[in-house]
Amino acid sequence: MLVLFLNGPNLNLLGLREPEVYGRTTLADIEVRVRELAAKMGVEVEFRQSNWEGQLVDWIHDARGIFAGIVLNAGAYTHTSIALRDAIVAAGVPTVEVHLSNVHAREEFRHRSMIAPVCRGVISGFGVMSYLLGLEAAIVNGS
Repeated sequence: MLVLFLNGPNLNLLGLREPEVYGRTTLADIEVRVRELAAKMGVEVEFRQSNWEGQLVDWIHDARGIFAGIVLNAGAYTHTSIALRDAIVAAGVPTVEVHLSNVHAREEFRHRSMIAPVCRGVISGFGVMSYLLGLEAAIVNGS
């Protein structure tokens, strides 16, 4: 089984950007932890990050027929992107939305997700554990 992890804008700055919100863990650190868990579970993962909405849309489209599931941290696009929402629907690949922080404990504009209604579920507020739980959820939903 192959699971695609997609990370949106500014996630390349994890560890540096707002450490009081996101902590000091980098995206590379998260990838290591996810790969360790995936290996124990006999699952392969692929990690990608882009600050460009269109690139994320293309990767979601390309996942069709290749990946059993997608774990998506769309960053700020979570709250604004109808394009990502439509791509998830069009691709038909089971998708799990994840966030490091608890978006509902933050600014009001972060309380609404454009993609949540078309995802299998949402995991938010558990730091790195959100990604690990996302992997488990993707496996359950992708099998």
